[in-house]
Amino acid sequence: MPLRLEIKRKLAQRSERVKCVGLHPTEPWILASLYSGTVCIWNYQSQTMAKSFEVTELPVRSAKFVARKQWVVAGADDMFIRVYNYNTMDKVKVFEAHTDYIRCVAVHPTLPYVLSSSDDMLIKLWDWEKGWICT
Repeated sequence: MPLRLEIKRKLAQRSERVKCVGLHPTEPWILASLYSGTVCIWNYQSQTMAKSFEVTELPVRSAKFVARKQWVVAGADDMFIRVYNYNTMDKVKVFEAHTDYIRCVAVHPTLPYVLSSSDDMLIKLWDWEKGWICT
């Protein structure tokens, strides 16, 4: 028997090529990182763009919410990880994380860790409570 899904609401918006998407755990927000270097936060209830900010001129391949800190962490083709406060849009931290394109970032659900992976063939663990050192 084929799986049938009933779509109750659809959000469609033309954009640059989307490289990564994520959902906020408590807000009605979708996070999208774009090939253009922009990160957008969409409200899926109102179907409007809530926030948008230019991260870099190169593709942002991965971005994730860190809800407990009110952050967005993003990794891009310029090999930098950038952290933004999504309420104020202030940069919290910017650092060179790899020697090649960053393909993915992941956030630990309870500990102060961000994982990053890259075309430099490394996976790195970053601890924001220790000044973003690679552990």
